[in-house]
Amino acid sequence: MEHILSAGFEKLLNIGISLSSVQNLDELLDMILSEAQFLTNADSGSIYLVNGDTLIFKTSRSNTYFKKWGEAKTKQVFKSFEIPITKESIAGYVTITGKTLNIPDVSKIPAEAEYKHNTNFDIKYGYHTISTLVTPMMKHDGTIIGVLQLINSQEADKVVPFHKEHERIIMSISSQAAVSIVNVQLTEQLKSSYLDTIFRLSAAAEYRDKETANHIKRVSYYARMLAEKLGMDKEKCELIYWATPMHDIGKLGIPDAILQKPGLLTDEERKIMQYHTVIGAMILKGASSEVLAISRLISLSHHEKFDGTGYPQGIKGEKIPLEGRIVAIADVYDALSCKRCYKDAFPEEKVLSILKESSEKHFDPDLLKIFLDNMSSVNEIKDKYADTEKDFENIRNIESIKINELQG
Repeated sequence: MEHILSAGFEKLLNIGISLSSVQNLDELLDMILSEAQFLTNADSGSIYLVNGDTLIFKTSRSNTYFKKWGEAKTKQVFKSFEIPITKESIAGYVTITGKTLNIPDVSKIPAEAEYKHNTNFDIKYGYHTISTLVTPMMKHDGTIIGVLQLINSQEADKVVPFHKEHERIIMSISSQAAVSIVNVQLTEQLKSSYLDTIFRLSAAAEYRDKETANHIKRVSYYARMLAEKLGMDKEKCELIYWATPMHDIGKLGIPDAILQKPGLLTDEERKIMQYHTVIGAMILKGASSEVLAISRLISLSHHEKFDGTGYPQGIKGEKIPLEGRIVAIADVYDALSCKRCYKDAFPEEKVLSILKESSEKHFDPDLLKIFLDNMSSVNEIKDKYADTEKDFENIRNIESIKINELQG
């Protein structure tokens, strides 16, 4: 078995480097499980993460079901679920005790054992679990953050017990995995807090203009959808999604008398109103964050028009940043298709007619075509984040909201 050990530890060196470079938790967990399967020739496996007094089933891989259903369907079938952390389940026992379990045959677990194999999964999906290797993912301070479970090691197309060498290899990869998982979780928590702050600041600008927070969500989702359909990579699509809420942040600098004027604006008032694009860019100027840098670009350019008649710079065509051209479509569509405190939503037929008439004038024709070709996705977003009457009442009566309603 020396070849297993030497090959395994050589592979571990490369895995450690790879794990440290992944910043998305789902991708990281899938990589951990995939490598663990490879190193032990396991048919299937899963990862659970600790959440209080429960284990959350986060990801699974199964060669048997990949062949039967395909990888995408398999992962869809085995969705996340929770189980209590008790010694009755194998995963729970490993979590509580911190011990690795290498069970040659789950059907022969002694009756006096504290743990037992739950056959529900096998019965439901027609699987036959025999051998299993389950190890805790433990931080350096001894805290267990999750469990790595491997099922049915194979040799010559037959299920065999996991070797002792497999235990050492998997315990090592689990230790590396724990560090990487914690680092990614901390990064995601910081990112979530950071982006939540962006959203709340953006909402402040929208409330001043009597817009609901759902307007921000819809426009952001429309923009991301359009970026995805355009073929942008996942990271850029996410940046656009999180940068879009700041598109009207400059309205914080527009006087209430103009921003909330019920009637038509004078020419001078309109010029001041249009200056919100520049104010937004000034607020965001010099930001080191990539999200805020794109936010600045969008804030400055989302009112430019494809024919050059927009503001504040009057640039045209592809000289307008792509992000600004994307948000222009998303923002105008939402303004036309959704109710405001001061107007009702336009019928969809009228909305689409206005958009089509504005092709090559206001909007990039290629982007607009992609948007219109995906109206089913657009409508899903619009329905999911539709405003309610309560949203409008909160805006109309914001001064009368009771303090106790804001608690928590």
